[in-house]
Amino acid sequence: MVSTTLSHDAPVGIFDSGVGGLSVLRHIQAQLPHEHLLYVADSGYAPYGDKPEALVIARVLAIADFLIAQGAKAIVVACNTATVAAVRVLRETHPGMPVVGVEPGLKPAAALTRSGKVGVLATARTLQGAKFLLLRDQIHRETGVDFLLQPCVGLVDQIELGELNSSGMMATLDHFIAPLLAQEADTLVLGCTHYPLVRGAIERLLVGMGRGDVALVDTGDAVARQLARLLVAGGLARTVGTEGLPASLTGYTTASAVALTAAFRSLLGIDPPVYAVNIAEPQAPSASTCN
Repeated sequence: MVSTTLSHDAPVGIFDSGVGGLSVLRHIQAQLPHEHLLYVADSGYAPYGDKPEALVIARVLAIADFLIAQGAKAIVVACNTATVAAVRVLRETHPGMPVVGVEPGLKPAAALTRSGKVGVLATARTLQGAKFLLLRDQIHRETGVDFLLQPCVGLVDQIELGELNSSGMMATLDHFIAPLLAQEADTLVLGCTHYPLVRGAIERLLVGMGRGDVALVDTGDAVARQLARLLVAGGLARTVGTEGLPASLTGYTTASAVALTAAFRSLLGIDPPVYAVNIAEPQAPSASTCN
């Protein structure tokens, strides 16, 4: 159960299956520079996209419990796959906790396209999610825009390894993007929080193909705006000088602290304290443990 005495000075908890959520974290830091932040990279279980849904749900609940134990006043599920699989369960489990999930930016993409064809790059699990498919069908009915779905198997693994600009990364991106362009897509949705981390590589690829006019949609900014709205509505927003302490950031990982430290430095240019932690899944409830 979430505490009923959440403090405006408490941190916001953010998590992803790995380093992808750093693309969301940077938007949150830009829009909410006074908020204390906790970031969990569940890299010991990455990627989520090829895991059974039950395991993804268990990981989400375990990490949420960990963040709440660290005093988190709100949780950002900075992972499309985890949002699709588990955000509803998380909200039901912690009804008093502000929870923000991420979704592929189909609406803004539909507003941007000129050809009426939008390519969606995401994990297979995200693209198979019932909520995602309902949204796709709804927007198609309203706008007539066709969404071309491209599961990007293995892309998260390459990004986790730090292969952001390698020849192998460029070949992988070409493999996924070229078929979408051949179908006249002029807008691409980066439907996984890892993918904005290779936005520069995608832009170079598009320019090399003579398609520098293709629009890219990243929803990290929208996530930060929604978090801000929820914090203000709940009276939880931290303002300048609250408690006299500057905003802090602490990182946690279920794999290598050295690797997450390197990711913070290379991707965001910052060097927060990082700790390796063991976050076990919650035990199945029994008659003796239920409240």
